[in-house]
Amino acid sequence: MVCGFNKVDKEFTEAKNRFKVKSEVVRLNAEGQLQTIMTIDLLKGVNLYLIGIMGVGKTTVGRLLAQHFGYGFVDIDTCVEKAAGGKSITELFTELGEPAFRQLESQVLSQVCAFTKLVIATGGGIVVQQQNWSYLHHGLIVWLDASVEIICDRLVEDTTRPLLQNVDRKAKLQFLLEQRQHLYRQADLRITVNEGETPEEITTKIIEQIPSVLKPEVLSTE
Repeated sequence: MVCGFNKVDKEFTEAKNRFKVKSEVVRLNAEGQLQTIMTIDLLKGVNLYLIGIMGVGKTTVGRLLAQHFGYGFVDIDTCVEKAAGGKSITELFTELGEPAFRQLESQVLSQVCAFTKLVIATGGGIVVQQQNWSYLHHGLIVWLDASVEIICDRLVEDTTRPLLQNVDRKAKLQFLLEQRQHLYRQADLRITVNEGETPEEITTKIIEQIPSVLKPEVLSTE
């Protein structure tokens, strides 16, 4: 008989613990949704521009942010490829050279910034053209900042990056980061990407930190 009571007591305790866990998950989800709503209200339809070195996760995180905010998503590299008749970024670099590619990139950015309620993943070198900053400043600029080691690990099997062809990848990435870091620092918000963080976790950090750099009266689409 005692064994029977022990079994019931154990099942009751386990059920109670499951209820506590479920309640905590519901609470956290509710808080996350409230944070997202507050951030959307602050943005007022203003675009988000994600900048940062290649491979940092701008496209993946950008798609997640767009889903959270009910925004459209635009990848500048994809738009450039479409504007060039479907040629890849690598092909464009090879055939046109980097200066011509950067000019095409700027043209695409100038067209995209005319729209609102977009999350825009930019190319890693978009910051090197001074004219691009006039377009980027139409919205909120978020810098995804990761170490060279993290980027190298992510790109170890990626053969699509034109600036990493036939070079020491780590050395090249270090050079690019040092060359562009002072430009990336001009972003409105800097988000440090740590080893092992998921895109969802990075997205949550951005949503939570946007209110720290926005005031209701500062940004408006009007």
